[in-house]
Amino acid sequence: MAGKVLAPAISLVLVVGVVIGVVAVVQSPKPVTNSAGNLKTTNKAVTALCQDSDDPKLCHNVLSSANSSDPKDYIVTVVKTSMDSVIKAFNMSDKLTVEHGNSSEGMKMALDDCKDLLQAAMHDLEASGVLVKESNIEDVHDRTAELKNWLGAVVAYQQSCLDGFNTDGEKKVQEQLQSGSLDNVGKLTGLALDVVSGISKVLQSLDLNLALKPASRRLLDVDQDGYPTWLSAADRKLMGQDGVMPHATVAKDGSGQFQTITDAINSYPKNHQGRFIIYVKAGIYDEYILVDKKKVNLLIYGDGPTKTIITGRKNFAEGTKTMRTATFSTVADDFMAKSIAFENTAGAAGHQAVALRVQGDRSVFFDCAMRGYQDTLYAHAHRHFYRNCEISGTIDFIFGYATTLIQNSKILVRKPESNQQNIVVADGTQQKNMPTGIVIQNCEITADPTLFPDRLTVKTYLARPWKPFSRAVFIENVIGDLIQPEGFIPWNPATEPNTQDCYFAEFGNSGPGSVANARAPFSKGLISKDEAAKFTAEPWLQASTWLPATGIPFDAGFTKA
Repeated sequence: MAGKVLAPAISLVLVVGVVIGVVAVVQSPKPVTNSAGNLKTTNKAVTALCQDSDDPKLCHNVLSSANSSDPKDYIVTVVKTSMDSVIKAFNMSDKLTVEHGNSSEGMKMALDDCKDLLQAAMHDLEASGVLVKESNIEDVHDRTAELKNWLGAVVAYQQSCLDGFNTDGEKKVQEQLQSGSLDNVGKLTGLALDVVSGISKVLQSLDLNLALKPASRRLLDVDQDGYPTWLSAADRKLMGQDGVMPHATVAKDGSGQFQTITDAINSYPKNHQGRFIIYVKAGIYDEYILVDKKKVNLLIYGDGPTKTIITGRKNFAEGTKTMRTATFSTVADDFMAKSIAFENTAGAAGHQAVALRVQGDRSVFFDCAMRGYQDTLYAHAHRHFYRNCEISGTIDFIFGYATTLIQNSKILVRKPESNQQNIVVADGTQQKNMPTGIVIQNCEITADPTLFPDRLTVKTYLARPWKPFSRAVFIENVIGDLIQPEGFIPWNPATEPNTQDCYFAEFGNSGPGSVANARAPFSKGLISKDEAAKFTAEPWLQASTWLPATGIPFDAGFTKA
């Protein structure tokens, strides 16, 4: 991020391939026409929406101001209220930067990152507002997954802002920012998630019945080769990368147009339409890279994860904030990477040291490697898909606030420091209605060669709950004998266990580490096939609306069951 404030974004990026279903609205035979009736209708709607809210008083206070019989107005109201809180938080972070930004380098990094994150939050709230205002209630109901995706990202940014103040000298400023504005951002965005999640209830309370046709969202039509029928010939070739001319070629030896990946990314033309393709030839690229929000629909591919390697070693132990330790960061929507390795070589002694940070929506990684130790893969926000990848690390090495699905990949657990234990997943779901979590499906979870001789003595766990509603689901994996029988541990047993509302579940796994009869009591243990189906690609990522357009293979449902 490097303190760069993103320019305010005003465009709404629509999901490629979304087909809105036809919805019939059946009105009550007794329409409300007088003011008393309108008040009664409003009260019924507010009651329906607030009954499951964590803070019913706040919910009533915010929604009562809508004073409307149109259910859509309640979403507009709560999104606007959340936006107002984010703007207030941004202004406060700006003020605190003036007052404290020069007190230390760590403080400046944390405050600058907050401004970047809150700017991203404004973008997602603006997109939410545009969707609601320009749609009727039927379409809003049909696209609740999209709204929850954006709103969940806002909570991710709010929490990430707080995460940045992690030394004793920074706590006072963190408390000022938190009590003055960030707490409200979390509460109000959580309320927005509650309202969007409860829209069916309010429609029922108003005697509005949504009669949806059987398929409100359909899979994209594909041809005999498995590609979407509307995909261009050039893009079909691109999926195989045979004879496709990239827009930019990077080579260490000077045989390409650029010698650094950063320069190639910076060659992305203003207002570029379609996919922008960068080919990175074999080599080790020692550089720190950020794909900013304006460079949408970017594809970077290499010669394979053992040949094309992007490397760095920034780490928390040497004074860099976790978010900034990333060797490679992408905040652009529709980013794709193929056949490349991202690594952070700080080692276990570096503590938090991110190899890859992914923030943009509909991001895809295929045949890639993410190599590190603690905090290797930061799945920061929005929806991500990883296929045929290799992800290695020690502590919380797959973590974040995103809606993440990892399929057909190898999860390699490395040897930590002598006083450390290994945890594969640390998810940051903060609110009960965030559509977020980390799902690992049809992967192999095993010890890498550095850990293998000591895999039975070094304790390794599948997950721990980073935030109160942390969610980690393991489906159809082969799990090695390195995993402890209890499988899961609290975040901080003494002060912040986060075990009451977390969701850790397993289905269809095999291997010696999959035996679930001694799992931690706060986990769900083995779940049913119907329950596990909620976490497969189609319902979890709304896969049919965007993954086919990438050309990357994926399993929409189960692979073995």
